[in-house]
Amino acid sequence: MARWPSATSMVSSPSRLVGCDPAGRVVAGGPVIAAVTDPIRYLQISRRHAGWLTEFRRRRRGIEVLAWGTVPTRPSFEHVKYLWQDEIADRLGPVERLVYRSNKLGEDLTLTNTGGGNTSSKLEERDPLTSEPVEVLWIKGSGGDLRTTTRDGLASLYLDKVRAMKSLYLRSPDRGPKTRVEDDMYPMYGHCVFNLNPRACSIDTPLHTLVPYKHVDHLHPNAVIALAASVNQRKLTAEVYGDEVLYVPWQRPGFDIGLRIEDAIKARPHAKGCVLGHHGMSAWADRDRECYETSLGVIERAARFIAARDRGDRTFGGQRHRALPDAERCRVLVEILPWLRGQVGVGKRFVATVQDDAKMLRFVGSVDGPRLAALGTSCPDHFLRTKIKPLFVDWDPERADVGALEDLLAAGLERYREDYAAYYRRCKRSDSPAMRDPNPTVVLIPGLGMIAWGKNKSESRVTAEFYNCAIEVMRGAEAIDQYEAMDEQEAFDIEYWSLEDAKLRRMPAEKELERQVIVVVGAGNGIGKSLALRIVQEGAHVVCADRDAAAATATAQEIIARYGNGIGMAGTGLSGCGPAIGLPCDITRRDSVQQMLRDAVSAYGGLDGVAVTAGVFAPPDRAGRNTDEQWRDSFDVNVIGSYIVADEAGQILRRQGLPASLVLTTSANAVVAKKGSLAYDASKAAANHLVRELAIELAPLVRVNAVAPATVVNGSTMFPRDRVIASLAKYQIAFHDGESTEELRNRLAAFYAGRTLTRAPIEPEDQAEAIYLLLTRRLAKTTGHVLPVDGGLQDGFLR
Repeated sequence: MARWPSATSMVSSPSRLVGCDPAGRVVAGGPVIAAVTDPIRYLQISRRHAGWLTEFRRRRRGIEVLAWGTVPTRPSFEHVKYLWQDEIADRLGPVERLVYRSNKLGEDLTLTNTGGGNTSSKLEERDPLTSEPVEVLWIKGSGGDLRTTTRDGLASLYLDKVRAMKSLYLRSPDRGPKTRVEDDMYPMYGHCVFNLNPRACSIDTPLHTLVPYKHVDHLHPNAVIALAASVNQRKLTAEVYGDEVLYVPWQRPGFDIGLRIEDAIKARPHAKGCVLGHHGMSAWADRDRECYETSLGVIERAARFIAARDRGDRTFGGQRHRALPDAERCRVLVEILPWLRGQVGVGKRFVATVQDDAKMLRFVGSVDGPRLAALGTSCPDHFLRTKIKPLFVDWDPERADVGALEDLLAAGLERYREDYAAYYRRCKRSDSPAMRDPNPTVVLIPGLGMIAWGKNKSESRVTAEFYNCAIEVMRGAEAIDQYEAMDEQEAFDIEYWSLEDAKLRRMPAEKELERQVIVVVGAGNGIGKSLALRIVQEGAHVVCADRDAAAATATAQEIIARYGNGIGMAGTGLSGCGPAIGLPCDITRRDSVQQMLRDAVSAYGGLDGVAVTAGVFAPPDRAGRNTDEQWRDSFDVNVIGSYIVADEAGQILRRQGLPASLVLTTSANAVVAKKGSLAYDASKAAANHLVRELAIELAPLVRVNAVAPATVVNGSTMFPRDRVIASLAKYQIAFHDGESTEELRNRLAAFYAGRTLTRAPIEPEDQAEAIYLLLTRRLAKTTGHVLPVDGGLQDGFLR
């Protein structure tokens, strides 16, 4: 077959037709009759060309024909996104261009999964000691994410030192895949670090080092893994790519597979990339944009091959069960999620992500879904999160019987744990780490979708994303051939690999409230907002609820702005949320409370704590009287509202079956009788006793306590300007109307502080700290207690 001309052999004349004969000679061609649509062919003829072109080709007596025209110099893609922009990249330095390339690859979820894949560039740098030029391998660090990585996320190694490790490896007589020598090579990278960079490098570093090109992308695209997870993966790779892309059978990452790829490139130096069996792909080039485009081309070609063979309505064998209607599906999920969370979270709590979009519902309701799920996943990046296989529950959604679903789940969980323990026993090695949690991280239910679990929302979203990818891999493999899961022992050796275990051990220690979901009612302002901001520091997922929906959302958004939304790109509707979510809630209306709690369960899977900081103060008239309506409003909010929240949350918590905490906000006024706040004081006294009654009602599962503030002026919605002025006048404190509200509040707060033993103003953060303490397990044996946070108000001492 004729070779394609290099960029340097082409001329940019619209009237000139050029090509190469089989011997590589540039020759004149004939008329143009067909467009070049193949992205890899496009790249081979168009790279490095700065003008505008259209290529056409036809085969005539062994000659490939090209013509120049007027379209942009970029290939045409249908299944991947071309995101590279020269006007941005050209303003960046070499390392920043690697970051840019990584981000652009990571932004398209068809190219790689969150946290997966790695990119590298071999760049010239100045040695910090000698100031001499040195070659440095910059590579995405271990555990990083392409989409979100920054320069700090890159490891940097002296290239000559890393290459010197090759001879060290080859000198070992016991070398080979999965040998001790392979694992012993990884710590040696510490001797190769450039410029004291603390970022740990990827276990795929040998691949990037030994590929003889400046830029390398290693990705896990669904379309390519579908080829790599098919029974006839070698044959299919050749059918799709010819000799332009290598095929390398599955082998665990390390030096040995890096050497195999190096040898394969020597045998076929024109190859632009490789398909890695059961793993993914790599592509390379000496220019970074070319490397990016080659990666896209490899993936696009596989995606087109699959799309041409898509099975349509017969995907996964067709449908066995129809999905429940949206409202019914939501009802069943909200009912089942807390119960299921309690079942899988007895040892360690988990946070859920629900995926019930059309693709997921098609898979769980399909004829072949149970068979494919039982085979397990194929890509090692997938089952490190999803475990070797999910729990598939054979439930008939037509009946929508939640009781039957619970029975099936209970039996399925028991069987899954037994199967996982048996899998561990069959495959463990003498030096394997101890068996991890045997509960499933992915649960599939016909008619409902997928429930994924993780230690936090970010992790559960990643788990859900990975199983979405696994399903797409199965779909593609079944369309073109037959899906083949990874060998069980190979899967185990990845899941319990010492290097992967070391990566887990490098993770920071879990925070005190990590894995927990806490509802803060009144989170829009004051104490509630301070509490939301306090507990998220300790790892809590926060449902910010408030009658003012905009204020609730603002608090949630402030949390996300400070701490990020996490990684992972999965979750349907509310379940796609991050560490905080804002929801409307009027605690005087049971239906509003019910909806807020249903939404919280939909978002996170359950509850671990509830704090009610909402309250109302009804100022009396000048004669010191409250209207009947003010009395009703005071008791509706301060007493009945807290009861409704506790009653509704208690039902969810009982169903979940995990220890939990409920904290109400009462007041020092509950025990200090004084003039001018009759309705407020009486309602807070009732709230104090409500705490004791609820502690009895909800025991032993739920601890119920309260915090009793006194005169929290700053940041409180109960101290608007009118009330502050009324209080200043009442206590004969001088002020004038021209002063700002903040100045008036500070004056009143200072007066109140002067009445306490500590002589310190009471701030919302002081109350938040006390509520946080009661929400933790530090006071696990305290219930029915009211904790005063009043600066030492002696009139409030217990009598």
